[in-house]
Parts: sequence; structure tokens; C-alpha cells
Amino acid sequence: MSTRLKELVERLGGQLVGDADIEVAGIAPLDVAGTTHITFLSNPKLRSQAAQSSAAALILSTGDDALLGADYRGARIITANPYAYFARVAQFFAAQQSIPPPPGIHPTAVVDPDARIAPGASIGPLVVIEAGVQVGDQAVIDAGCFIGRGARIGEATHFHARVTFHAGCRIGRRGIVHSGAVIGADGFGFAHENGVYVKIPQTGAVAIGDDVEIGANTTIDRGALSDTVIEDGVKLDNQIQIGHNTQIGAHTAMAGCVGVAGSAKIGKYCTFGGAAMILGHLTIVDGVHVSAGSLVSRSILEAGQYTGFYPLAKNADWEKSAAIVRNLTSMREKIRELEKAIKSLTESRQ
Repeated sequence: MSTRLKELVERLGGQLVGDADIEVAGIAPLDVAGTTHITFLSNPKLRSQAAQSSAAALILSTGDDALLGADYRGARIITANPYAYFARVAQFFAAQQSIPPPPGIHPTAVVDPDARIAPGASIGPLVVIEAGVQVGDQAVIDAGCFIGRGARIGEATHFHARVTFHAGCRIGRRGIVHSGAVIGADGFGFAHENGVYVKIPQTGAVAIGDDVEIGANTTIDRGALSDTVIEDGVKLDNQIQIGHNTQIGAHTAMAGCVGVAGSAKIGKYCTFGGAAMILGHLTIVDGVHVSAGSLVSRSILEAGQYTGFYPLAKNADWEKSAAIVRNLTSMREKIRELEKAIKSLTESRQ
């Protein structure tokens, strides 16, 4: 399906320069976009490539338009944030091409009579929904999902196949949970006594806000007493572990394989690169950005960029550096003794 540029701009905003009646059938990167595509420029290094693009239309910023607008042959949509505009155009075309599942409950689904399923919700094959569950209007629960007792799923939230959503957990509107995610498994809570571990019952739940996306095989543990809390707009990549009683502030994003230990409190608008590790019982304020592979071992009380890993090196060089690090304490003491000796000699000559 195609659409006219005029219709896109009326829907999404931006300033259109060029033929408003040009029709585009999809969005594509600069290097492969053809005459039926719309493309975008968000990296200034690609200006020359954009100027040579054969796309029907180009999304770009005011600054980039001033530099290359005259060189571009197609129509242009000028906007403050071309990358975000691209995302919304991509959503528009994806919605045109998608086939929404029919509302209703598949005959093979097992739904407890006490569950409340909105008429507009779609429950796929082999889904299990236990007693007391509430599923909102236009929610989609794909094949093989398990929804535990008393769980609540908000309007237009989509569970992809094989999501496990344990008892008492809650998610708001327009959420997306990808396949293999497990929400509300027991937190890792044990007391040590006489050489053995005594399990602490995990009686809290997981409370998830609106517009949250959770990646494939990501796990979020239920709280021990109070809930684990994921606020509005949080984005979690694949294979992330969120420990029990953790709190993640609104619009924070985490890349793949991040691990957060229990009872960490993370602020709003934070970002965490892939494989970052956050120890438990820490506080991280709003607006903190942690580089990939970093270990956060203490609270961060000031916004900014933080990095905590040793740069990659040849193994032999790394071993030499590691040996030096092990001896830093003794080296520091020797330097202090030398400083005292130098000070003493200097004073004796005065």
C-alpha cells in the first residue's frame, strides 16, 4: 500500500518541501532506497550519500536541509528530530501491512470462568489464563502464553508467543512483551542458617506501567514483600535480568544482557549499555548513562556518563597491567616514604 506525502505530513507533522502528491510505499535506508521509498538522514556524515539518493522523499533536519536541500532531487520533510520521525513513519507503514488478530478466544485456549476477558481482546491457541485474570480491550495474547491467577493486562498490550506472566503481576496499556519473557518468577531470596539456605517466600508481585517494552527471554523477578516496579515507558532489551524489589524509573532503557541485582533503585531517563551490571541495594539518580560492560558497584548520585571497564588490550599487556595493579598498595607506601625522605632532605638544607 502506498500513501501520499501530504497525508504523512498531515498525520505526523513536519515541513514538506516539494510535490505533496508523491506516493511512497515504504521506508528504506539511504543506500537502498528507490523511487517508491521515503528515507531519512540523521547522521551528518551521510550527507553526500543523501544527496545522491534516488528516494522519492528525504526526512532531514533544518540544519541538514540548509546544507544539502538544493542538491537533493526529491521532496523533503524537514523536522527537528529526523530519527524519531523515521520511527513514526515506520510505525505507519508497519500498521498498514500488519494483519490484526481477530478478537475472541481460540478454542484450544484454557480460560478460567472467573477470568474477565474484554470482548475486543484476542486470546491465541494453547493459552492458559487462570482465575481472577483481567485482560483489557484490544490486548493480544499469542499462542502458548501463561497468565497466572489475579494478573492484570492493560488495553492494547501485546504478549508474543510463550510469555509467562505469573500470579498477581500487572502491566498497563500498550505494552509489548516478547517471546520467552518470564515476569514474576520468585526473587532470589534465602536466609543462611547452620550451613543451609532457608527460602524466603516471595509474596510481592511485578507492577509494570504503560508503554513498556520487554525483550525476548528477559526475566523480571517478583518482590519479596513489596512489588518490583517498572515505570511508564521503560524499554528492556533481550536477555536482561531484573532482580526482586528493583525499581526502574520512567523512560529508562537497557540494552541486552544487563543484570540488575535486587532492591536497586534506578531513576528516570537513564540508559545502560549491553552487559552492564548493577549491584543490589544501590541508588542511581535520574539521567545517568552507563557504558556497555560497566560494573556499577556503588550508588550514583549525580547525573552524567559513567564507564567502569578496563580497555581491551593484548593478553600479555593485560597481564603486565594486572600485576602492576596488584602491587599498587605497596608502591603507594614506597612513594609516600620517598616523599617523606625528599621533604626531610629539603628541610635540612634550608
